[in-house]
Amino acid sequence: MGRATAKENSQIILYDTTLRDGCQREGMALTVDDKLKIATKLDQFGMHYIEGGFPGSNSQEQEFFEKALKSKFSATLVAFGSTRRKNIKADEDPNLKALVGVGTPAVCVVGKSWDVHVLEALLTTLDENLKMIADTVTYLKEKNLEVIYDAEHFFDGYAANPEYAIKTVQAAADAGADSIALCDTNGGQLPHQIQPVVESMVKMISVPIGIHAHNDSDCAVANSLAAAAGGATQIQGTVNGYGERCGNADLCSIIADLSLKMGEKPVSDKKLATLTDLSHYVAEVANVVPNNHQPYVGQSAFAHKGGIHVSAVSRRAGAYEHVEPTVVGNYPTIIASELSGAATIIQKAKEIGFDLSDNKEKVAELLGKLKDKARAGYTFDAADGSLGIFILKNMGAYKPLFELESYEVSVDRRRSGTTESQAVVKIRRNEERFVAIAEGNGPVNALDRGLKKALGDADPRVNQIHLTDYKVRIIDQAKGTKAKVRVFIENTDGENTWGTIGVHENIMEASWEALVDGLEYGLARLSDNR
Repeated sequence: MGRATAKENSQIILYDTTLRDGCQREGMALTVDDKLKIATKLDQFGMHYIEGGFPGSNSQEQEFFEKALKSKFSATLVAFGSTRRKNIKADEDPNLKALVGVGTPAVCVVGKSWDVHVLEALLTTLDENLKMIADTVTYLKEKNLEVIYDAEHFFDGYAANPEYAIKTVQAAADAGADSIALCDTNGGQLPHQIQPVVESMVKMISVPIGIHAHNDSDCAVANSLAAAAGGATQIQGTVNGYGERCGNADLCSIIADLSLKMGEKPVSDKKLATLTDLSHYVAEVANVVPNNHQPYVGQSAFAHKGGIHVSAVSRRAGAYEHVEPTVVGNYPTIIASELSGAATIIQKAKEIGFDLSDNKEKVAELLGKLKDKARAGYTFDAADGSLGIFILKNMGAYKPLFELESYEVSVDRRRSGTTESQAVVKIRRNEERFVAIAEGNGPVNALDRGLKKALGDADPRVNQIHLTDYKVRIIDQAKGTKAKVRVFIENTDGENTWGTIGVHENIMEASWEALVDGLEYGLARLSDNR
């Protein structure tokens, strides 16, 4: 595995730390297999460095590195550690021994740059800290390793005591560090503070300078770009900005900004077009709900809701889009809502096979009915499945999937404190009657399983559709338990995802509406794909 280098027409090196710093995110836990899957995806995307974890922390990290090194990634795999402990030799430090023993071609070590941390956290002298940095880098270079030095809290240290902060970085450079990342560990810096410091360090230090930014002031991406503008050539971050507290710099936004706004090409255009896929894949493996409003890669990043916006976009795509969505693997979405105009209706109808561009009367009729639905509590922002069914019904093209005879749901609360839910669903399809009984961990789950069981006997394709999300929102809270509720359901067939909605005073009726729309729309999609 050779050392990763910058692309021919870019000086920027991408350093991903999703598998180490990203895992500091609250509630995020990855198995060894999860980390291997993500590492493989990162390598396929074109990351130059993949920081795999802290081998000195636990045996699971060691297992990951053993398996990852067999994968022969194109990216450089990096193990993470810290400088030697105070008052001992580097070759006697157990964590450094573990770092060397893991077998990666590169290592990243973190050391203190802020005098306050040296004196009050390490409880040692400023001179001893400089020796710790130099001894560690020297020891690792003697093992023929590439050494990335992370200058922790550098910008806070530079603000408090610039002379000493510079000495810590110079100690690492003089000892042979291959590159040095300046860290905004507290995430409190602003772009105008970052760039001049980076420019100064680039001139002063003979080795390549990088940036490692946290997002506590919501400036991690901007700070990383400011550092790049100031001459930093290594950008550290995580996919989707995962990390402790408010997260790390989001590499998805950084890569897109560098490529599309700053003239850099850290990855090829072909790889850039898989950016959205990378973002969603990592979120799926990490079991983190994707941020729909995430720039570039979010589901709503190129969504248009207001009527004026929709009308303009339909005539000229770039009117309200700062980049072409497909260059990052995303796509534009027209959202139907109470703000919708005629262009929204025309666009959504076109998506399901109806050309209404010259039918102003029908468009006005659909728009009026859509706004009536909005006043009744419906919102189609994420319910594209229900919107499709709505248009089909109002175009006279709707064919019910089945005829409901009845459904019955019961919840049995036992004296022991346990509950059992059961649903009996009776339907007719093609003059044939289907009856199904199903149990679930709740009434909606039982109803969902019962409906799918009954329909599955009539159409096995139902088994390809799986519910992935279920949400309930109270619309008119002042009515208490009599309030109308809005149920949102998301389904997938493994390739496509769609949302449906139901509104009713009875939560089971609202759920039933959303469940039926989801299955009808899903089967219609499966038919279209055949």
